[in-house]
Amino acid sequence: MASAAPTHAELRVRFEDFLRSDRFGYDKRIDAAVGLHAANSRTPSSGGPSSQRAPRFVLDVGDLRRSDPPLAGGLVRAPLPHIRALEAAAHELASELHPGYDSKRSGSKIRCAVDGTLGGGLHVSPRGLCSATLRRLVALEGVVTKCSAVLPKLRRSVHYCPATGQRDARDYVDAADAELGLPALDASGVEVPDKYVQATGGSYPTQDANGNPLETEHGLSEYADHQRVTVQEMPERAPVGQLPRSVDVLVGSDLVDRCKPGDRIRVVGVHRPLATANGATASGIFKTVVLGNHLRMLGKDASSRTGQFTVDDLREIKQIGARSDVLDLLGRSAAPSIYGHRQIKRALVLQLLGGCGRDLDNGTHLRGDINILMVGDPSTAKSQILRTALKVAPLAISTTGRGSSGVGLTAAVTTCPETGERRLEAGAMVLADGGMVCIDEFDKMGEEDRVAIHEVMEQQTVTIAKAGIHASLNARCSVLAAANPVYGQYDKRRRPQENIGLPDSLLSRFDLLFVVLDMLDPGNDRKIAGHVLRGHRYRRPGTGVAPETFAGDDSDYDEEEENNGRRGKVWDRPRSGDDASDDQDEVLRQDFLKKYVHYAKSRVRPVLTDAAREAIATHYTDMRSRMDERTLPITARSLETVIRLSTAHARARLSRIVEAEPDVSAAMEILSFALYHENKNSSDVKSAPASETTPSHDKEKQQEDAGQNPAKKSRIDKDAPDPQEKDDRDGGGPESIKTRIIRALEEATDGELDLTTVLTDLDDETKLREAQGLEDTYLHGNVLYHL
Repeated sequence: MASAAPTHAELRVRFEDFLRSDRFGYDKRIDAAVGLHAANSRTPSSGGPSSQRAPRFVLDVGDLRRSDPPLAGGLVRAPLPHIRALEAAAHELASELHPGYDSKRSGSKIRCAVDGTLGGGLHVSPRGLCSATLRRLVALEGVVTKCSAVLPKLRRSVHYCPATGQRDARDYVDAADAELGLPALDASGVEVPDKYVQATGGSYPTQDANGNPLETEHGLSEYADHQRVTVQEMPERAPVGQLPRSVDVLVGSDLVDRCKPGDRIRVVGVHRPLATANGATASGIFKTVVLGNHLRMLGKDASSRTGQFTVDDLREIKQIGARSDVLDLLGRSAAPSIYGHRQIKRALVLQLLGGCGRDLDNGTHLRGDINILMVGDPSTAKSQILRTALKVAPLAISTTGRGSSGVGLTAAVTTCPETGERRLEAGAMVLADGGMVCIDEFDKMGEEDRVAIHEVMEQQTVTIAKAGIHASLNARCSVLAAANPVYGQYDKRRRPQENIGLPDSLLSRFDLLFVVLDMLDPGNDRKIAGHVLRGHRYRRPGTGVAPETFAGDDSDYDEEEENNGRRGKVWDRPRSGDDASDDQDEVLRQDFLKKYVHYAKSRVRPVLTDAAREAIATHYTDMRSRMDERTLPITARSLETVIRLSTAHARARLSRIVEAEPDVSAAMEILSFALYHENKNSSDVKSAPASETTPSHDKEKQQEDAGQNPAKKSRIDKDAPDPQEKDDRDGGGPESIKTRIIRALEEATDGELDLTTVLTDLDDETKLREAQGLEDTYLHGNVLYHL
């Protein structure tokens, strides 16, 4: 036979004993909460009315579970009667600690916020709310997508009859009231037998029983603040192929105006069905809401599933961070299924790590996120790189240019269908605050929609001024975009701005712009085909983007790795037979790569040294001097780009300081590749075209491509120096070098000559210096054009 539920008086006594116990010190917390509320009530606050609402103290369920386990279990299973008794006990204790405290006179009764570990699978997302969680205490985590305006809800109305001189009062209980369905209490707090709190029916009174008109005394009536917040499942936690679920959270009193669209919150409340005015419907299905009891903000990285580090993880992270080739290793591990694109992979890792944002004393915000744009021919793995970033980044939202609008990316003002009021609805960039937004088919986006993201990409805020709403939302995210050229394929004869078709105001907001071309080369095509075929052959069903290894005859490899320690959990085994290049020698596992990125981004904040500042200033002036009409504009944003890239490289090394070597040098190598199509600091290649579809550090590939012009799909090496030319160079001076350059330019069929692929017996600096003095020619980067 089941035992009867405890009465309100019994629960109140047990909670009062717990609060008075010296073990946890809740009497001091109540004293501090009431004192703070009294001070705020006497002092006008400029931060809004929320500071003058009801006092609230936080109760940890773990403390109650250690003191009285049955009482803690009852609080989770039947929260509404227990919270009512708990707040009554807290009110009694507050009255003793503060003799002048009177909730009726101050208009606010002390509230209790429940927090801590609830257990029993009650820490859920909106997708986890089901019939098993109804009428129970749940801890809900998600991102706020909509917030209604704060409205006053009538709790008690006072009416005056001029004909009789009498006053009458009426209490209101709606379907969202926390006391709905609980046993009714009399004035002394004792339960009234066989009487329960019911929703108020009928219309608002306008006359008394005798038909005399009534006047509402608005000054004597009581109101409570009310707000509806829509919490959506975090994008990174939503299953692939399914829409994120959402639920409405009803908050009141001091919990209103605590969050805004885009914030990640944790709400502790009661999950209950919301009865309609018509009662049960024919289908028996009710809308469910969460009655908020406690609201807490979550950090940017709170949603990351890689936040827990073991001792072995930290040891491996420190060892990898000490390697000199850490950036190349992370780049290979980020996209092992993509062949080549070495510099783009390195830049992607730096984007995942990001720089350090600064908030100056005057209120100016300097962004630390890195924005990257890839423009090039179709079928050059641009979209696949975006998919890779989605899997590696802790928080990433994907969208397309054609399927996105300006308000869909930033924020929109919508109308609530129930109340008709205006409210803000967060867009993709606001929801990705602290993460990354991947935009494919960026060139298909409309001009008006692209203008909407200008503010987000630099100031990292979304300002709304429409429909009488003026608000500013945080959108601190990095942008990774991919686009196709205006003419379908990239035309080397035209300026980059003409090929891209985007305004300079938008291009300058991208830190790095990579031009990716599809070059026909039999040897390189053979290697790409082998790489792709191996990925399909050795992939297990249900795996990620990383190609799987073929166990074959050495199926005991994994067991040997596990016996050797942690290597099987950190490193991916190289694929057997992968003799295309040494690009896949060492690859980190995807889960460990996520841990490394999360650790470096959250725990390392490098600062610039004097040598790094001097090196950055020098490189910036050099870039400004090299700027011409065929290069992208070099502005002050380019200077901040070097700072962000250098800081991100220092994070990759887990260094607390940014040094000139190797941080600034690595940043300039990537930036020079994006701007001038050259690898300045690479030890194994002097120059590489922006269209690299093979690793720029592959010596064999560079030898095969010697003499190839990136503007053509197929070229034959006609520029290899012969012994006679070598003798001319030895016997002559600078004129003989110019003659050889002119001869090679005349032999070029399209009037373009890549100086890095001819006269290989000379260094690049000498060839560039001699080419600058030639008549009827134009030098852009390493390419010489015949006018």
